[in-house]
Amino acid sequence: MKDLTGAVDEGRALLYLRPSVQQEDLGGVISENGWQVDVACDINHANQLLESNCYRVGLVHVDGLRPQQIPDAEQLFATRDNIAWVALAHAEALQQGQLCRLIHENFVDYFTLPIHSGVQGLISTLGHAYGMACLRQHSHHDISYNDYEMVGTSPAMRKLFVSIRRVAGVDAPVLVTGESGTGKELIARAVHERSPQRKGPFIAVNCGALPDNLINSELFGYEKGAFTGANQRKIGWIEAAEGGSLFLDEIGDLPLGLQVNLLRFLQEGTIQRVGGTESIRVNARVIAATHVNLAQAVEHGRFRQDLFYRLNVLNLNSPPLRERVQDIEVLARFFFNKFKGDAGRTIRGFTRRSLVAMNNHQWPGNVREMINRVRRALVMCEGRRINPVDLGLEHVEDEALVLTLEQIRERAEERAIRAALVRNTNNVSQTARELGVSRVTLYRLLNKYDLVADS
Repeated sequence: MKDLTGAVDEGRALLYLRPSVQQEDLGGVISENGWQVDVACDINHANQLLESNCYRVGLVHVDGLRPQQIPDAEQLFATRDNIAWVALAHAEALQQGQLCRLIHENFVDYFTLPIHSGVQGLISTLGHAYGMACLRQHSHHDISYNDYEMVGTSPAMRKLFVSIRRVAGVDAPVLVTGESGTGKELIARAVHERSPQRKGPFIAVNCGALPDNLINSELFGYEKGAFTGANQRKIGWIEAAEGGSLFLDEIGDLPLGLQVNLLRFLQEGTIQRVGGTESIRVNARVIAATHVNLAQAVEHGRFRQDLFYRLNVLNLNSPPLRERVQDIEVLARFFFNKFKGDAGRTIRGFTRRSLVAMNNHQWPGNVREMINRVRRALVMCEGRRINPVDLGLEHVEDEALVLTLEQIRERAEERAIRAALVRNTNNVSQTARELGVSRVTLYRLLNKYDLVADS
């Protein structure tokens, strides 16, 4: 195990925010114990140091913050959540509700002043914070995703990542299949970024969004005077993809009459603009995607068989979210971190009940639905953590989910506390007596389950 009190390394640089010169200066003591200390005299100075230095631990005299500085301090802690923050405060300051909330929501630990002979206690606290910062960094590294946010650690996604790398280097058409909302365009972009065409353009066309009378001219372009309103030559999407990749989304919605023109391009590598007679050679890799079963569409006469075989040279399947249950919590936390700025205040994550509800939900809208629900929850959440109601999943029955013995105990404990609070009209003292626990224990449990009660 790594010795957290050993020699200074790049991770043991510490940002020390000491907003008042009247506060005890602990920089020298901390430096003598193996830390590289940079002192900030105010929040603006702290932000400047953070822009030019890398810290894993921050130490803050919170009782030196004036009330009007606390919003800026909260913004600093929320935007620098890669740092493990430790608070310094005198015992009397810890009785102030605003400071208690600030410490509870943003700090991994706190140390009570004055320090006197407790130097080693402070150093141990900083070592604990450093260890927590390392764990947080490693947990972020364990999430597997590429530049286009293909998040997942499940076997289905790991298999997909391997397949993407294999097909990317082969200059042949790719057909991406999967339900709506599973991220088929992300797969197409990942293939393009790993292909020999990566320096060329990536042109995405939604075949289902174009009117039938415009698809031909949009795909192949047109010459001046080809039809009314064609006042100048226009380059089509296929020609614009020269040297790169052409992504044809929802290819199953392409009308039969236009499928033959696309087939000719795939066979010969040439196109003709609408109203033109010249054959134009285009070197572009075609990646198509569809949520419909093209084999069945061929049987029912809605899709050309020869075009299907031309497109389906290499096949990638985007698994639905219900088949990659291990990724649900990973995705939820990923999108929470990406969009948490939408909340406008500090939200700490998801309650256990939210995670249970998300794991038991069938996700008919897949990853797109996940993004929408998490973003909605960040805006609607009124507490410190997101609840099933915020996600719109309060109707989801979680009894069918297989639970561990510990989870079953915790659920029973939470229900018992909720019921006791109702019987005692949220009075903490009466509820604690009924449950046979101390007020301190009950407060800890209230915080654990994100419950609110009267003092």
